Amino acid sequence: MDLVARVPRFPQPGETLFGTTFATFPGGKGANQAVAVGRLGGSISFVGCVGDDDFGRSLLESLRESGADCSLVETVTTSTGTAIILVDDDAENQIVVISGANACLSPEAVSSAVDSVGPAVALFQLEVPLAAVAAGLRRAKALGATTILNPAPAQPLDDAILAHVDVLTPNQTEAALLVGRADAPEALCDALLARGVGTIAMTLGASGSLVATPSGKVHVPSIRVDAVDTTAAGDAFNGALALFLAQGEPLEHAVAMANRAGALAATRPGAQASLPSMAELAVTLGPC
Repeated sequence: MDLVARVPRFPQPGETLFGTTFATFPGGKGANQAVAVGRLGGSISFVGCVGDDDFGRSLLESLRESGADCSLVETVTTSTGTAIILVDDDAENQIVVISGANACLSPEAVSSAVDSVGPAVALFQLEVPLAAVAAGLRRAKALGATTILNPAPAQPLDDAILAHVDVLTPNQTEAALLVGRADAPEALCDALLARGVGTIAMTLGASGSLVATPSGKVHVPSIRVDAVDTTAAGDAFNGALALFLAQGEPLEHAVAMANRAGALAATRPGAQASLPSMAELAVTLGPC
């Protein structure tokens, strides 16, 4: 669950700052990405854990309302995962995640879920234990699914994990952490490709995305919007990318549509509340 405070600017260490508004929104990277697929009309099965509390029940309700299959979600006795989010007047955000029930997701549960669903595309993120992500990637890859990893929250990943990733979707900061140095997007992509990733779709905020494969790189622009809150823009991108790849769209076109979904999400406050429908996405289908 996302606890969101609007602030004029981010506080300095030790500083107490007056905020302007506070709201609670259903969130969580994996849940946001699942809702993004559902809002766009896709079929999605969500795998995870929630707590036996009001936040957990609210999150499940939001997932089901979007059309997500929640039959693989486990309810556990610890608290539901929570994020404390500050959004400033420039629509940038700072986020602190408390894992709670997310930490209970086991490798066995994810592998079993992949077997039962048999997905065309399997989308993973790092708000759950790394061992569970690794197990899911291995199993999905073995079954022939296209695997997508959104490496956020950022943490180091070894080559054995990256070797099972067909499409990696970092932002520039996350890519720099994976590579171990700050560098230009093109150089970061080269370093990640050298470590065994099949394709990089690096998100660059308002500038769109950089798509890199062993055969070359292409910049895919986004649309111009008046950003209000960028909290779930990356999740909108990842959910849309997974859906359009599952539908057989070419990579560059799928990324272009995902850019538009992310941009639209930034025009509204909150996480899941900001995710666009297919009808809303269709309105943007003119030139970037």
